[in-house]
Amino acid sequence: MIFKLKPAVFLILLFMSCQSGKLTVVGSIDSDLKEASAAEIVNHTNIVWTIEDAGNKNNVYGMDYKGNIVRDIDVSNVKNEDWEDLTSDDDGNLYIGDFGNNNRKRDHFFIYKIEDINSVKDKATADTIHFTLPKNVKSEDFEAFFLLNNNFYIFTKETKNFKVLKVPNTLGTHVAKLVTEYNLEGKHNKITSADISDDGKTVVLLNHDKLWKLTDFEDDNFFEGKVEAVDFKHDSQKEGICFKDNNTVIITDEDSGKEDNNIYVLKL
Repeated sequence: MIFKLKPAVFLILLFMSCQSGKLTVVGSIDSDLKEASAAEIVNHTNIVWTIEDAGNKNNVYGMDYKGNIVRDIDVSNVKNEDWEDLTSDDDGNLYIGDFGNNNRKRDHFFIYKIEDINSVKDKATADTIHFTLPKNVKSEDFEAFFLLNNNFYIFTKETKNFKVLKVPNTLGTHVAKLVTEYNLEGKHNKITSADISDDGKTVVLLNHDKLWKLTDFEDDNFFEGKVEAVDFKHDSQKEGICFKDNNTVIITDEDSGKEDNNIYVLKL
């Protein structure tokens, strides 16, 4: 598999690594959840947080590893325009990425912060981080992000000319910074979720039938290190990924009508 990187200049790097990864089903997600659009574990607990995307409730849900809903929190002061992914910080704060943009007409995007999610009971209010796009970036669809060194890294979903944006983890309004552009060769390479390991050494980008593992990078030059495509040999509407530990990821999928929506574990 060939990967192309294009930061400010046209630059092509070749990465020849491709491998298979065996998914293990550990649970079936509660049928009350129409969609599990994200996955996040906060402070090494045994709860996997998830959300539903556009048109659904303004709630975050905590699941055990078997997919049972054990927490249900109403985020009462914000609207679910199109919630797509979750991330968290070392202080236990959970962040909701409201940046889905299927029709590519949005000009304003939001990240909602819920403080100390593990201590919240049934209702929460969220603080808001608002961002717009740089002048040289057209409105695009976003479904994936993570937090690193107090900055959010947000990934476009599109197959060609993927972009990585950077937004500071500071309340208020910001103009996102374009970090890099890149191409993942091949069809059906849309990114639906992302995460970075606690040690900061591995980034994973999720697709319905594979993930990309990024390692050996420096700073936020994620695509200048080693890029490996990990083929699941399984295709479903996988929408959430997070690290359980530095070498293990949790993956969730949505009910496509063909099979139940599941929770998977994958050893990298």
